[in-house]
Amino acid sequence: MSNIANVTPPQYAPYSPQTTKARTISIESLEVVAFHHKIHSVRITWVDLVNSVGIRVVPLKSFKRLLASSRPGITVTQCVFGFVINRAASGFGPVGEYLYVVDLTSMRLCSYAPGHISIMGWFQDKAPAPGRILGTGVPMCPRSTLNRIVDTAKSYNAAFLVGFETEFILLKNTYPIEAVNPHGWNSTHALPSGAKETEVIEEIARGIIDSGIELMMYHSEAAPGQYEVVTGPLPPLEAADALVHTRETITNVASKHGFRATFAPRLHADNCGSAAHTHISVHPIDPEHPSVLQNLSQSSADTSDNSITPLESVFLAGVLKHLQASCAFTLPLRASYARMLDGIWSGGTWVAWGRDNREAPVRLCVPAASLDTEIAADTPSKNHFEIKCIDGTSSPYLVLASLIGSGLLGIQSQSPLVEQDCATPAALMTEAEREAIGVTRRMPMSWEEARAALEADEALKKILGDLVDGFLSVGKTLDELLHSPAASEAERVKMLVEYY
Repeated sequence: MSNIANVTPPQYAPYSPQTTKARTISIESLEVVAFHHKIHSVRITWVDLVNSVGIRVVPLKSFKRLLASSRPGITVTQCVFGFVINRAASGFGPVGEYLYVVDLTSMRLCSYAPGHISIMGWFQDKAPAPGRILGTGVPMCPRSTLNRIVDTAKSYNAAFLVGFETEFILLKNTYPIEAVNPHGWNSTHALPSGAKETEVIEEIARGIIDSGIELMMYHSEAAPGQYEVVTGPLPPLEAADALVHTRETITNVASKHGFRATFAPRLHADNCGSAAHTHISVHPIDPEHPSVLQNLSQSSADTSDNSITPLESVFLAGVLKHLQASCAFTLPLRASYARMLDGIWSGGTWVAWGRDNREAPVRLCVPAASLDTEIAADTPSKNHFEIKCIDGTSSPYLVLASLIGSGLLGIQSQSPLVEQDCATPAALMTEAEREAIGVTRRMPMSWEEARAALEADEALKKILGDLVDGFLSVGKTLDELLHSPAASEAERVKMLVEYY
């Protein structure tokens, strides 16, 4: 008889910004990986302002030649950020090129495309530009913008970890819409042995793991043909890269088996939509560092149950203050707002936060109570915030730039947390009850309202930079294409699920 009970379980370090890093292919190991996995091509990958993933496929030999340059990359027309489906948005013309410089820390195996690896990069000026240092990211580059904001936060002694829940629906047909099965949340009937959809989900799971991304779990979700994969926390830039790779794995594996995977926000009026719930934790880089919080007044750190730290309090205050404007990035389509309703556990329609409250757009997730009574009172916080007002049509770089940028504004200004813990769904409260806990603002109820909130939020626009105007321009062009008056409703849905 094996003595399983006496086997010592493996020890895993707690997640922290200092120890949690992406598992990618190093440049030193590229030759070995290429030999063992028969790599012949490199997918140089980027994500534009409307969350379309672009690639240029370069043979491995040509890629190695690129690496000999001081700025290894490829040239791409500057209108790459303004070209939507088949039309250039206002403000984007045919003149000018960027250099897309590869980020050698971001290489991953593409399990869905044998023989391929992918790599991300930075859009930079091809030649010196007035007012900019050559070799730095251009203002229109979402990945560079996120990196800049995260670096700025470090000077305020703040670092972050981010994890994602990725919901999607597997479709047999897109016109008319037909899901692979009718089964719902956590049902074993949605993952029966031998079924084609089970084969697809298991291949997706293996592919995510093989690419070096931590897969925490997968399961069926509530809508017909709907599934969710949950990936582990990483620093923000690495987390966004991992989400792009996760989505590419999902869509490509589904396509290989004759299905269409869609991240569209809501396909069924009588059922749940698909979200991209984002989990963010904020940590002091050095707990002993005399950071901006040293003069934090007690009133700005108070919460209704003292369950969050002063750093978490000012970060949350900033996120909530700018959440209406952030929705332009987190809910970027008209279709996004069909999911953001009261009573369906999607975050509700009030700017609020709540401890384990799924009817608040920001849910405070607290750890389970420990059985270890010896844990010190000053143990670092294990809280994190789940942002629910996000769907899979949004760019993870823009989502995190706007949310972390908002939180950074709260840290910089030591913003008091006006809203108290919302222990009851805000929609079920009276006006007086909401006012008593500081919940007085509604979330944007439409695409137009979110864009208007962004245009009016000067502080958030300043921290995000020039890409805001480009984002608004291409978003308008995309909206016109997705809602062409000449198309029927079924044709619009078909375009939505085929684009996202």
